[in-house]
Amino acid sequence: MLDKTYQPAAMEARRYALWERSGAFAADPDSHKPPYAIMMPPPNVTGSLHMGHALTFTLQDVLVRYQRMRGRDVLWQPGTDHAGIATEIVVGNQVIAEGDTKSGLGRDGFVARVWQWREESGGTITRQLRRLGASADWRRERFTMDSALATAVRRVFVRLYREGLIYRDQRLVNWDPVMHTVISDLEVDSRETKGSLWHIRYPVAEMPGRIIVVATTRPETMLGDTGVAVHPNDLRFADLVGKSVRLPLTNRLVPIVADEHADPETGTGAVKITPAHDFADFEVGRRNGLALINIFDRDARLTDAVPAAYRGLDRFAAREKVVADLAAAGFLDGVEEHTLMVPHHDRSGVVIEPWLTDQWYCDARVLAAPALAAVEDGRTRFVPRQWENTFFDWMHKIQPWCISRQLWWGHQIPAWYAPDGAVFVAETEEDARHQAAEKYGKEIELRRDPDVLDTWFSSALWPFSTLGWL
Repeated sequence: MLDKTYQPAAMEARRYALWERSGAFAADPDSHKPPYAIMMPPPNVTGSLHMGHALTFTLQDVLVRYQRMRGRDVLWQPGTDHAGIATEIVVGNQVIAEGDTKSGLGRDGFVARVWQWREESGGTITRQLRRLGASADWRRERFTMDSALATAVRRVFVRLYREGLIYRDQRLVNWDPVMHTVISDLEVDSRETKGSLWHIRYPVAEMPGRIIVVATTRPETMLGDTGVAVHPNDLRFADLVGKSVRLPLTNRLVPIVADEHADPETGTGAVKITPAHDFADFEVGRRNGLALINIFDRDARLTDAVPAAYRGLDRFAAREKVVADLAAAGFLDGVEEHTLMVPHHDRSGVVIEPWLTDQWYCDARVLAAPALAAVEDGRTRFVPRQWENTFFDWMHKIQPWCISRQLWWGHQIPAWYAPDGAVFVAETEEDARHQAAEKYGKEIELRRDPDVLDTWFSSALWPFSTLGWL
């Protein structure tokens, strides 16, 4: 007898299990049917699915079911992503709630704790996908930290390093001073904030009585200024280019340079340049050969690079003291209310600090060139066509990709350092030791790079590494 009401929970679960056991969702690469494949964007193992996942996977499921009915051999490749920083935050909070700390567990203990969470979270996600009716080929399920995928990650890293496409460099990064890690531009949440604009008087060293007034929303960074920029066509400052200002509170001389970064229509037309703590200033400094003075440590406290009165101060405490000292010394020309966009880490909520540090980079411009050419010559088409403009904008403005993260959960960078700083990049420690022995003529102590790779380094390989490519 039929039930009076349909009970989908019981019926759908039984029906789905039957479909899965029957191989209805399985791909058969040996068949002669025309292939059709979709790589499931692997959900992060940070808890459970959200509505965005449900929408994405529903649309993909419609496509793969339709293509199966058309007689094609369909692969819908499922799996999950280790999601380095997001998962580390989730598990780190759990550890704190349990009365322990990440540092208390140590690297090995913490990573073991994350694996435990992954088994729980990953299982939740795949159960939810099955309950949604997602017709993925579950026999091929993968995880971005699986051993085979980890091998692929190491191999690509080594190959790109040997081709000069991966390298170490000192550049500005988005730095979280609480988590102590680099974050990507996509993880920066710029929030509208009510602040102040301070106008500071910089005396011209060679012309007593002459000053340049600059405006800044971050007066504490003036301690790291290494230049003042004016526009090349701004006649108000034409006689000052090539001269110097005496930096208030430090008594340090910094040059006045002509650079188009300075906008004659904005503020006073003169801008302070702090190459080690502002992304735009970094480029100005590089164009004009200005020094880089890193005034913050990893906690965003002032370092020994500043006068003694400010050393060890938190960046916001330093701001108050710098403003007070500028006012007391007669260098503060004025202050006005100002609304600005302040960068925060979208996960930790901490104000991001542009920080100068050594990191691993990937030459994204070279890697992007074939993709750019494929769209330009028509081999790859966007539907709708106008999305080409967005793609071209991304590709033409692409910057070096910072691929290192100061985390414990993820693919550890396959690089080892000798006591003299020489680096040996290899797929295994044994290979690295062999390289070192050849260089030095003997066995030496090596230290592995503690950083891990940006999650997207392994996720970018997903279409290859899941299908057995090595």
